[in-house]
Amino acid sequence: MNSLADFQSRLEQAAYIAEPSLAATLLLFTELRRPLLVEGDAGVGKTEIAKALAVLFDCALIRLQCYEGLDAGTAVYEWNYQRQLLAIKIQEAADAPAVEKERHIFSKDFLLERPLLRAITQATSPVLLVDEIDRADEEFEAYLLELLSDFQISIPELGTIKATSIPYVVLTSNGTRELSDALRRRCLYHYIDYPSMTKELRIIQHHQPQLSQRLAGQIVAFVQALRDLDLRKKPGIAETLDWVAALLNLKLDKLDDDPTLILQSLVCLLKTREDRDAVTPDVVARLVANSL
Repeated sequence: MNSLADFQSRLEQAAYIAEPSLAATLLLFTELRRPLLVEGDAGVGKTEIAKALAVLFDCALIRLQCYEGLDAGTAVYEWNYQRQLLAIKIQEAADAPAVEKERHIFSKDFLLERPLLRAITQATSPVLLVDEIDRADEEFEAYLLELLSDFQISIPELGTIKATSIPYVVLTSNGTRELSDALRRRCLYHYIDYPSMTKELRIIQHHQPQLSQRLAGQIVAFVQALRDLDLRKKPGIAETLDWVAALLNLKLDKLDDDPTLILQSLVCLLKTREDRDAVTPDVVARLVANSL
C-alpha cells in the first residue's frame, strides 16, 4: 500500500487538497476497489474527488448525473431506433430470413452505450461518478446496487455483458433523501464538511498562486465567517474560488479597498434572494473588518 503522505501529495498534484482522513479513505478506496459514497452539502468538493482520481489514475471519467425519474434505459443503454428503422427499410428488398434481419438490427452496431454500460466496457478501468444518487428514485438505487455487485448488464437482445474492467465507482449525495442500508453497506463512506480555514487557504493558493498571502487570508476569513451566518445556501469551495477570481479581476489588494465593489462582487457567494437580503452592507462591513 502507498504511504498516506505520498498519496496526499499525488492528490495535490491532481489539483485536490485532501486532509489526512479523506486521503486515507481514498487510499483504501483505490486498494480495496469498493464503491465510495461521499456525502456532504453542495459545493464542498465531492464531485472534484472523482475528477482528481481520473487525473491520478490517468483514465477516463464517466459521469452519470442522477435526477428524479432516471431509469435504467437512460443510464445503461438505448437502441438507436432511427438507425434501426433505416436498416429495416434497406433490408426490405434483401433475400434473408426474418430471424437474420432481426439479429442484424439488434446488434451492437445499433446500441447506444449510456454511462453505466460504457463504464464496464472500457479497456482500462475508468472512474465512474454517480453524481447526486439521492436525487434518483429508490427503484433506480436498487438497480444500481445490483450492477455494482455483479458488474454485468443483461440486455435481452444480446445477452449478458460482463465487465471488461472494474471501474472505480464514486457516488455522491447531498442528503436530500435517505439512502438504503443496502447501498451504504456496499460502499466505503466519507462525509465532507465545509473546509477548515487552513484547508481553504491551501485550496485557493493552489488554484490562484498569484494571489497575495494577505488577501488570501482575508478572503478565507470572510467566507468562513459568512458560513456562520444563518444562510439558506452557504457558499462552497467553488463559490470561494469564483470570488477569488472576481477580486483578482477587480484588482483589489485588500478587502477594505472599495466597499462598493465588495458588495457587488458578492454575487459570487450569495445565490438566493433571501441570503442577499440577509447580508446587508452593515453585515458586510462587519465581516470585512473582522477579516483584516
